[in-house]
Amino acid sequence: MHEKLIALIAQNINFNDEDIVLCKQYFEAVSFPKNTLIEKEGSTPKYLYFIISGYVRLFHYNDKGEETTTHINCPPGFITSYFNFINATKSNDNLECITECKLLRITKSNLDLFTQQSAAFRNFSILVFQQSIMYNEKRSNELAMLTAGERYKKLIEESPEIIQNVPIQYIASFLGIKPESLSRIRRQMIN
Repeated sequence: MHEKLIALIAQNINFNDEDIVLCKQYFEAVSFPKNTLIEKEGSTPKYLYFIISGYVRLFHYNDKGEETTTHINCPPGFITSYFNFINATKSNDNLECITECKLLRITKSNLDLFTQQSAAFRNFSILVFQQSIMYNEKRSNELAMLTAGERYKKLIEESPEIIQNVPIQYIASFLGIKPESLSRIRRQMIN
């Protein structure tokens, strides 16, 4: 199961045989059924996950007790409550497998060891961190500047597989709108 992660790293970084051995040593392969909560609010996130297959979402409950989906990730991609994972603090987020998932996971201590032992993986980690910052800035700007319809259209263009595999209520929450509003937007786009 490590092949997808190794291939992703090798796209950008010279990843040698020693690095591959370390990758297989530190990243543990796991599988979860649909709707499994793999990290719960009120606890410190134990793992950084790499998605081999399936869809995972990060969500929390707002002050009204409603779920707010902040991230939906599909393969290949990393997901965790990053701030809390890096700082070893309790998170308000939940991490849930929307579909059946095959994942690789690594603890913070093993991540630190891996980046110390492999310059290639350290460089890859920096690249992933930079991409994450750019994604979050882009997402913040889109939530602030685009209409709900424009955000949905952009999601369809950039990640059409999400539309086919993720329930509408999670997509609506991710887009910052109610499911009824998303249904109306979808009807308008069809007409």
